[in-house]
Amino acid sequence: MVSVVVAAGLVTLLVGTELFFTLLSALNLRYQQKLVDTEREWMVDELGVEDPDRALAYERVKTGFGALQSWTLLTILLLVVVSGLFADLTTALADLDTVVLEAAVFFGGAVVAVRVAQVPFGLVETFVVEEVYGFNEQSLGLWVRDWVVGTVIAAVLVVPTGAAVVWFVDTISLWPVAAWLLAVALVFALQVLQPRVILPLFYEFDPLDDGELREGVDDVFETAGYRTENVYEMNASSRSGHSNAFFTGFGPAKRVVLFDTLTESMDTEAVQSVLAHELAHWREGHIWKFIGLSVVRLGVVFAALGVLVESGLVYDVVAGPEAPYVGLFIGLLFVLPVNRLTSPVENYFSLQYERDADAYAVEIVGGEPMARALSGLAADNLSVPFVHPWYETFHNDHPPIPERIRRVRKLDEETQSSPDDLPG
Repeated sequence: MVSVVVAAGLVTLLVGTELFFTLLSALNLRYQQKLVDTEREWMVDELGVEDPDRALAYERVKTGFGALQSWTLLTILLLVVVSGLFADLTTALADLDTVVLEAAVFFGGAVVAVRVAQVPFGLVETFVVEEVYGFNEQSLGLWVRDWVVGTVIAAVLVVPTGAAVVWFVDTISLWPVAAWLLAVALVFALQVLQPRVILPLFYEFDPLDDGELREGVDDVFETAGYRTENVYEMNASSRSGHSNAFFTGFGPAKRVVLFDTLTESMDTEAVQSVLAHELAHWREGHIWKFIGLSVVRLGVVFAALGVLVESGLVYDVVAGPEAPYVGLFIGLLFVLPVNRLTSPVENYFSLQYERDADAYAVEIVGGEPMARALSGLAADNLSVPFVHPWYETFHNDHPPIPERIRRVRKLDEETQSSPDDLPG
């Protein structure tokens, strides 16, 4: 009886969470339709979106396709767990020599299973959705190559980590603490490995050439009091027409990266404002604050896993062996939906950091270049900039573009005003 109740609770949690986010997406689409109808002229004149209806259609297709993928994968997962197939597979692993080897095979199989299940969706998204809307730049051969490399990277990261955590569970009384410390170490390691090892497996990173843009970049660095040669242009156009920029890593591994699609579509001042925004994340310590938030969240996750595994409730969901990797996997199925539902906490801080970074860009470059950059990003990515407040709360780690444009212009006016300009 207990096992039935626990299994029903897990199914309710997973399905209920997915249903909640699906309804949020539907609510957001209705909101976007309403705002596009009333703000069509603003989208054309301010953002440069030539066809707002096309942008709205792109948003609908992405949202609907994303929901289809989520529900399909969730259905497969529940069928595997509830039907007894999961129990049969984990029982077969019991013939291996050690629990650590069992865990390595289990997590390796899970990585491959997830990646294979995502293949049809990845193909349709790339060669149908993105192709129709003019963003895909990949060949099928390149897509397959990236899939293989991505699968290998996922296995290299997940299998040893999962096996190590299982070893902790099997040998250390305070295993949640040991597992948390290992996860924290992995977070820090990825800050170095991602810019130097992982991303170069997919993209080429070339230092900015001498010229007007390089001089503009150097001007921003000089004004910000920041010195680095690690400013790179990434050949994002080898795979997609979308544009963006980001700051990654820390210490000697840190890099400021500009998509080549961004540098080709924006004027120098707009690129300078994007760069100033990214530098603000370094200047204000946002990178470290984000890492700190991740460390805290990981601590909560492993504390919850500790309670679930030690209580034995997770083993009531399936009839397989009570192996540590089984408990951890089922425990994660309980924890991850709760993690999604508490995303507003992390988003709250992220939104504030993004507003601070926009303010710094205004201070360094000015409000109008930043407004042009935001408008350009919306137009280049065929974005619908309007977001329902409830959807924003759970999904957005950046403020909506209309809010950002209004705010940078207001800050620019305040910056340019002086006591002599004010009425007496």
